[in-house]
Amino acid sequence: MTGITGAEAAVRMLQAHDVKHIFGLCGDTSLPFYDALARLDHGIEHVLTRDERHAAYMADAYARITGKPGVCEGPSGGGATYILPGVVEANESSVALLAITSDVPVTARGRYPLTELDQNRLFAPLTKWNAVADHVDQIPDLFRKAFRAMTTGRPGATHIGLPYDLQKQSLDADRIWAQAQHSRFPAFRAGPDPDLVEAAAEAILSAKRPVFICGGGVIVSRATAELIALAEALDAPVASTVSGHGAIPDDHPLAVGVVGANGGVPETREVVQGADLVVFIGCRAGSTTTEHGAAPAKGVRIVHIDIDPMVVGANYACEAGLVGDARLCLSALLARIEGGLTDRSRGIGVRDHLKALKARKRAAFDRLAASDETPIRPERVLAALQAALPADAIVVADPGTPCPYFSGHFQFNQAGRRFITNRAHGALGFSMAAAIGAWYASPGSKIVAAMGDGSFGFAVGELETIVRKQIPVTLIVFSNASYGWIKASQKSGYGARYFSVDFGRTDHARIAEAYGLKAWTVEDPAEVERTIRAAVAHDGPTLVNVISQPLEETAVPVSQWMG
Repeated sequence: MTGITGAEAAVRMLQAHDVKHIFGLCGDTSLPFYDALARLDHGIEHVLTRDERHAAYMADAYARITGKPGVCEGPSGGGATYILPGVVEANESSVALLAITSDVPVTARGRYPLTELDQNRLFAPLTKWNAVADHVDQIPDLFRKAFRAMTTGRPGATHIGLPYDLQKQSLDADRIWAQAQHSRFPAFRAGPDPDLVEAAAEAILSAKRPVFICGGGVIVSRATAELIALAEALDAPVASTVSGHGAIPDDHPLAVGVVGANGGVPETREVVQGADLVVFIGCRAGSTTTEHGAAPAKGVRIVHIDIDPMVVGANYACEAGLVGDARLCLSALLARIEGGLTDRSRGIGVRDHLKALKARKRAAFDRLAASDETPIRPERVLAALQAALPADAIVVADPGTPCPYFSGHFQFNQAGRRFITNRAHGALGFSMAAAIGAWYASPGSKIVAAMGDGSFGFAVGELETIVRKQIPVTLIVFSNASYGWIKASQKSGYGARYFSVDFGRTDHARIAEAYGLKAWTVEDPAEVERTIRAAVAHDGPTLVNVISQPLEETAVPVSQWMG
């Protein structure tokens, strides 16, 4: 039997699981792993990042689009702590992600070596599965467990710690093998209990005004076709959470758009308020989606479908609950419900009503998008992007100004993961790095990253990565010189007593140009459309710095600020 080192085993296990990209940052305890990546023929591209957090964000977006686990890596000590924000975001967003961190030698544990910390305890509360190797022979099995954990059941994040000395020790090469299904997620789809399918079908069939609210689980499961077939059979409106935007094309006659406190508008709330039964699919029915528990209204019947049994019935008493893969659950429901719709009239006029509501919503947006006010209204920027981008474009949005605007008003008319935002924890600085991961996942698509200027400050170093790799993303910066979400909350709930939320205005275009991007600053609303067209059409990386309306003065679709 041929011997290989622990570092070589790690690379071969990634190769066996069909990994094509790793995003990460070098460190001294990672030297054997990097040397193995440099020497071996494995077909994996390593993307050097400028920050471990952003490596995890890149891997997150890559996984969301490809349906393959995203892989990021970093060194011990500070590297392990820096990578954590991206790991917990992926885990709570049900994204399959593997974080690999190197560690101090096993023989040095407890002897105060530089960068020592208890990685097992550090990652345990933030991951679905986590381990640090204690012996070189464990390494292949740990990789198999990590891929099995993150791709089965509810997808999530995993972590493996690789001590420096184990990376240099030897093990038998015949330990290297992988289960092919674990190279994608969801692997090994789990179907629902037939008795519970019957109960859910009876509840839905008995409703006069059913409404679906779909989360990211529908997109992860690739259940769009089944969802649309079921909705059309029932003539039932289909709304989505922020993460579920793309579960149904926005131009479908039964599509409602995003509902909830972040992205919802009066017209979409009217649909949910008019329901006598709500079917939650692939979402947690959490505070944002349900307007902090106010919608659906008290007494509305609930059917809840999710892969995670801890989610079903957690926030609402369910008349029926299904635990299983969204696609299999919807297929089972469709088969049962189609048989129960014989000679039955379902929701006459639903489509006409939705068409009128969407027209009213669009008219209100269009009035603001045509405004010549300064600073520039975000609606004008969105309308210009809508006109300039192809239908298969992917938009990555940071929290703050971009997230509710793109959730509430941007039309994604191709189903699937066309919109990415970090809804689990809402950390600033996500979109620039995530756009890089999105491009590696779908290099033929136009990728746009939208961020506030607060977020830009968190992520500016990755401009170098974009230029070094010549990634043709377009960055849109809404520049209002404040942490707008907090400032808007101070206005709403604290008597406009603004404290420590404003910062100096930065010339983001000049910074981008210094890194090597083509960049523009736009202050005149009349220049928005022309500039965005030019930025999108350019064959290299671009940035548009928009001097925009402060968030606390906008018509942003947010129903409730922190009070």
